[in-house]
Amino acid sequence: MSTYIEPMDGQPRCNWCGGAPEFLPYHDNEWGFPVEDDIRLFEKLCLESFQSGLSWRTILNKRENFRGAFKGFDFHQVARFDEQDIQRLLQDAGIIRHRGKIEAVINNAKRAIELIEREGSLASYFWRFEEIEPDTEQLQMRSTSIQSEALSKALKKQGWKFVGPTTVYAFMQAMGLVNDHAADCVTRQKVARARQTFNKP
Repeated sequence: MSTYIEPMDGQPRCNWCGGAPEFLPYHDNEWGFPVEDDIRLFEKLCLESFQSGLSWRTILNKRENFRGAFKGFDFHQVARFDEQDIQRLLQDAGIIRHRGKIEAVINNAKRAIELIEREGSLASYFWRFEEIEPDTEQLQMRSTSIQSEALSKALKKQGWKFVGPTTVYAFMQAMGLVNDHAADCVTRQKVARARQTFNKP
């Protein structure tokens, strides 16, 4: 996978992070670092579902608006959203006004609560699907994996929506369940070290 050389420090990074100024801090500080917080995991899965068919730049630039609209992605609060909330969100120009995706977030909040009742936390469940040693020749060359297909299938069986294997793989990349940084990216080793010291829930 080709890399982008950041002019400010001369270090190579994943090629995609040179596409927009806001990508660099997201790439260096968030993308790929392991996450165990259930709210952050839920938020990211929801944002990836909104991103389907759009660019991540669009979603990243609207992330704070999404957080405000969906109560910080506190799934306990979102699960109580009703038709009045849906109408409010459909009028909110700060987010993606797609009724199906909005309804999916509300549905998935309810499914998240059910999953936590069974498994203890979202993190403990999601991290069962971690990819330990990805093929470095395939880094960022694929849009799904065996693990993302398995997690997608499992979530759909539990009633989650807008969680296809491509959406789930993007979620796994971002939340550290796979280290998909390019082989010579300066952040790859930082993520690798973070994953090594991460105490899986």
